[in-house]
Amino acid sequence: MRKLSIFIWLALLSYHARAQDLNAQVKVISGKIQTSNRHIFQSLETAMKDFLNGRKWAADAILPNERIDCSFVLNITNWDGNSNFSGELQVQSSRPVYNSTYTTPMINVNDKDFDFIYAEGQTLDYSDQTFTSNLASVMAFYAYVIIGIDYDSFSRLGGTPYFQAAQAVVNNAQAGGSYKGWKAFDGNTNRYWLAENLNNKVYIPLRNFIYDYHRNGLDQMADNASKGRKVIDDLLPTLAQVDRTRLGAMLPLVFFTAKSDELVAIYSKADNRERTDAVNILTQADPSNGNKYQAIGKN
Repeated sequence: MRKLSIFIWLALLSYHARAQDLNAQVKVISGKIQTSNRHIFQSLETAMKDFLNGRKWAADAILPNERIDCSFVLNITNWDGNSNFSGELQVQSSRPVYNSTYTTPMINVNDKDFDFIYAEGQTLDYSDQTFTSNLASVMAFYAYVIIGIDYDSFSRLGGTPYFQAAQAVVNNAQAGGSYKGWKAFDGNTNRYWLAENLNNKVYIPLRNFIYDYHRNGLDQMADNASKGRKVIDDLLPTLAQVDRTRLGAMLPLVFFTAKSDELVAIYSKADNRERTDAVNILTQADPSNGNKYQAIGKN
């Protein structure tokens, strides 16, 4: 009986390990809040981490060493002393580059419209079918986005079902609450527009770029840097064709926020012609980071 019990325990432990798709690091910052009760912030941090890391988000079996690295940094800007919170959430994710020790940033989002209710010791409940709480919905939304972007980088348009799941979170949140960030009129850069862009055929060229950039570009550079960069060279004009004039052009913003420094690093080592072409294309595609790209030509 004892051996059977141990076997069952190990089986459950193995299943639990397989169920974890994210390797999420969570940090709750509360320095702006004047209170002697810091336990609630630690409780919130633990609840967020357990929620993100303890759920099965992806359809595929993901091994422990394949879990997607990501971070959620929540800066609490207001707390009523009870259960109502406001804050800003910084969400980032990365993925390893084949045959190297380098990890490449995938998303970098600053969510400023984040109000939620949380009670100390509360376990976060969530359902894909209905809205349960804004805290759980925001966490679930970004979990699906992170997984979708990761899948897009390994297989062409492979993230589609996860972007659809993120859209479902948006729809449920619109129906179930009045929190900011879920509606078109809440601003140009919010969860609504990120889900809209990810599911909009207009941005398929950018999603295809994400796949080719990572699988045929970065993943080849460890073995042959020139060959990998040549692939990226040929892909760059696609970025200049991405429509950034539409209301809610958030996906390009998220992409360039994550990738601008990496693109500068890649082309700082290129020859003069490649650097000049890259500066021209990147400055046109991403004018907000133009000063960064101009530095490429000065190296």
